[in-house]
Amino acid sequence: MERIDVAVIGAGVTGLASALEIAARGRAVCVLERHPRPGLDISTHNSGVIHGGIYYPAGTLKSRLCIDGRRLLYDFCVRHHVTHSRCGKLIVATDDSEQPRLEALYRRGCANGVEGLQLVDRRFIARREPAIRAVAGIFSPETGIVDAEALVKALLHAAEAAGAIFLPASPLRSASSSGAGIELRTSRETILADTVVNAAGLYADDVSKMLGGETFTIYPVRGEYAELVPARRSLVNALVYPLPHPAGHGLGIHVTKSTAGAVWFGPTVRYQSRKDDYEDDRLPVDAFTDAVRQLLPAVMPADLRLSGSGIRPKLHPESESFADFLIRRDRQNDRIVHAAGIESPGLTSCLAVGRMVAAIVEGPTD
Repeated sequence: MERIDVAVIGAGVTGLASALEIAARGRAVCVLERHPRPGLDISTHNSGVIHGGIYYPAGTLKSRLCIDGRRLLYDFCVRHHVTHSRCGKLIVATDDSEQPRLEALYRRGCANGVEGLQLVDRRFIARREPAIRAVAGIFSPETGIVDAEALVKALLHAAEAAGAIFLPASPLRSASSSGAGIELRTSRETILADTVVNAAGLYADDVSKMLGGETFTIYPVRGEYAELVPARRSLVNALVYPLPHPAGHGLGIHVTKSTAGAVWFGPTVRYQSRKDDYEDDRLPVDAFTDAVRQLLPAVMPADLRLSGSGIRPKLHPESESFADFLIRRDRQNDRIVHAAGIESPGLTSCLAVGRMVAAIVEGPTD
């Protein structure tokens, strides 16, 4: 049996950033990943946006870690040569009736400490995005885009350089606790860990149960995307969002131009039972047309085709509108540290989440 200071379950951006920070503080750490490669679930099934921090209630982990994480992420991308762009984002009101909601969102963003936010008029929007229909907007200059797959690779390389051990194709099969630590069993080996970080994404609730931790529920929520055909990508220059859905279920079908130049529309919101169902009963491309044309009237149905999909690990049911990240010691087993429910802005926040997790690991257990 191998002994380790800290075992991290899950090699998405949350787990890898946590392992990087823990290893940098001198702890022996390994990362167990069920897939043969890191980041194959949530981390690379999203739009790759580096969020400014506008949307989240002030004082929440989502708000604070998004802003701190954004700064850390831009610096990391520069140092590790990860493709990214601080391209800025427009959040737009498409008619005058949306102006009060736009102004309320602007005030929230300012209260959260998001740098450089501007209320802008139709002329400003037309200069940046001539094809977008809008009467007013918020411009967030600190918002950007990152190549998520390149980020995952860079985090893995940085974590390994700091001494972390990556164990691919090693799903957790069972676990048990004793006074000596938590015994983790995979199909290949048994590891005795002083502390276990639960960064298992969509399966964090299952892993908590397996570890003998507290009970909580991860609700899998699928988001689907459409995209512009290559010949029409010049219609969009950067990032354009509608106002968030009033019910709180997502930020609406927004426009993202990736670092490779693809233009995506999405994600949609669908609560579902399965955590691995990305493709069954996909929406037809026609389901995106009306929402896309609200922002881009020049787009015709023939300009769209289906793109990828992702699944968010939400901590609240469909009847509720918000749940914060779950980042703390388990209340039943203090050898477990949770980093669960890390949906948007989880990619942006990953390095700040990693720092918080590492601080909890090093901190008192009572």
